[in-house]
Amino acid sequence: MKHLTIIVPEGEGNNLSSIVGAYKIFNKANEQWKANHKKELFTIQLAGISKKIDFYDGLFTVKPHTNISSIRKTNLIIIPSLNHNYQKAVKGNKELIEWLTNHYKEGAEIASICTGAFMLASTGLLDGKSCSTHWSAANNFKSMFPNVHVQTDKLITDENGIYTNGGAYSFLNLMIYLVEKYFDRQTAIFCSKVFQIEMDRNSQSAFAIFSGQKTHGDEMVIKAQAFIESKLNEKVSIEQLSSRFSVGRRNFDRRFIKATGNTPVEYSQRVKIESAKKAIESSRKTINEIMYEVGYADVKAFREVFRKITGMSPLEYKHKYNREATMG
Repeated sequence: MKHLTIIVPEGEGNNLSSIVGAYKIFNKANEQWKANHKKELFTIQLAGISKKIDFYDGLFTVKPHTNISSIRKTNLIIIPSLNHNYQKAVKGNKELIEWLTNHYKEGAEIASICTGAFMLASTGLLDGKSCSTHWSAANNFKSMFPNVHVQTDKLITDENGIYTNGGAYSFLNLMIYLVEKYFDRQTAIFCSKVFQIEMDRNSQSAFAIFSGQKTHGDEMVIKAQAFIESKLNEKVSIEQLSSRFSVGRRNFDRRFIKATGNTPVEYSQRVKIESAKKAIESSRKTINEIMYEVGYADVKAFREVFRKITGMSPLEYKHKYNREATMG
């Protein structure tokens, strides 16, 4: 019998749905496994440090099955989302972070949900590895954990017994992924049908809203960002941009990447595509009209950049997110 630990971190304001969702899906997988194999595959326990933890100003309370200190061996640990209280949660869960580190060294696998990646990264176990988290927390994550390869386009990462996933309710896709990994494909399909979760979704790019990293403190880069954002309908020359600020191209690129996490070209593309996405979602304009408005003249180039950033073509995006296109 394998053992699953769903941890309940200390502190109010953490995410309840990812705890409940993980518990329900694995219990359903266990039931299905027992129906087919006459026995359950997992013992499932919620574990924490306190006997009870309140959520949403005491509206809900979780009483973990056991204290983490009583768990001698576990096969899989799930860290729930910390919402946006991740810095406070990391500081208030030192004992839990040490426990995670020790159990990973003893052979346990660990999966983090959404901003639970902040707690996982605090162990040092993600250093040098790939990781996903909620796209809105990515810049803070990068500044706190520069040794981790953040890949917010990915919905799920799987590396050396460590799993991470993107944001919010995409954790349901991670749970189905783990059910397939630990049970089998048939059980995963069964759970996906029961809970109506799409199988094999692997990107959160279409959900990301690009706002640009502006808290870096490099005034030259902030001015360059503002210039790029003001020239949406033009093709910005990076050589002209660097000379505008009297900085050599190589040094300009280096400072820009250090401050924003993107090259100037990538930043320009993301700003333009974000504007295009909003126009596609809310207007009756054609794809070509929107393409020209954001400074592209080549349909093929626009389509390729759009797909690279969102994971789908402009037309697919329109059918998915434009209400009139959906109804038509």
